[in-house]
Amino acid sequence: MTDMPEDKIIDPISNVETTGHSWDGITELNNPLPRWWLNIWYMTIVWAVIYMILMPAIPALPFTNDQHSKGVRNHSDRSEVALAIAELDSQRQEMSAALLNATLEEIQTDRDLQQFALAMGESMFGDNCATCHGAGGRGAVGYPSLADDIWLWSGTLEGIQTTIQNGIRHEDNLDTRFSLMPNFGRDGILTNDQIDDVVAHILTISGRTSDADAAARGEQVFAEQCSSCHGVDGRGDRIQGAPNLTDNEWLFGGSANDIYRSIYTARNAHMPAWQGRLDEATIKALSVYVHSLGGGE
Repeated sequence: MTDMPEDKIIDPISNVETTGHSWDGITELNNPLPRWWLNIWYMTIVWAVIYMILMPAIPALPFTNDQHSKGVRNHSDRSEVALAIAELDSQRQEMSAALLNATLEEIQTDRDLQQFALAMGESMFGDNCATCHGAGGRGAVGYPSLADDIWLWSGTLEGIQTTIQNGIRHEDNLDTRFSLMPNFGRDGILTNDQIDDVVAHILTISGRTSDADAAARGEQVFAEQCSSCHGVDGRGDRIQGAPNLTDNEWLFGGSANDIYRSIYTARNAHMPAWQGRLDEATIKALSVYVHSLGGGE
């Protein structure tokens, strides 16, 4: 950079005064800022001063208890949020009361109440159920999917509500859903060979190939040991919570090894009873939400 003499120098091409500086042979012109730009800049300065007077703006003031200026409007976002939350809680209480007093069928037919139940149910599902059943109820190994039409017990609104309220195999709830599959291998009810034969039979009735002789032997064992719950045809019994073994839908995996393990040591998974943990309105909302996931009946 080279400095030019302090005398005013006029650029011969643009006829504009220069600043006296040049870089690489390029001379800097001394054009004034556009008037509109300056006006906006001045307005922002004025607005900043006005805002600083009206609103909390200056932080870390040692002579104030709150360590910041409060502004003459005494505005507080904390107070505004508290008021908004209080208003929302009041609205929710009104809707929760309506939810509590309505039947599940009435909730389904009242659009406003249904939308509230779905929103509330989705939130409660995420807080309490998604850990096991997954987001959107997609399920996982050992945790049933709630988004299909495969149900161990009942997929109706009332059936879902009963399951949520009382849980499955919950020791402290007399109304819990309860089914108990024996530990056929661990307790010595069946030999390893007999379990292998039953696995072959189950593979056959679920539409897969297996050893025909083993499947024939397994059919007899199945009729003696398993049909009282799963039915002679293996289609299950919802009253007892016995799964259908012919639809190729498996809670703990459908490979030969998975089926063997389920027979040898019964899984007998548990689900908490949510009655007492969640209020009745929340359980209703959860029932409506689960029913809406796609698998409700």
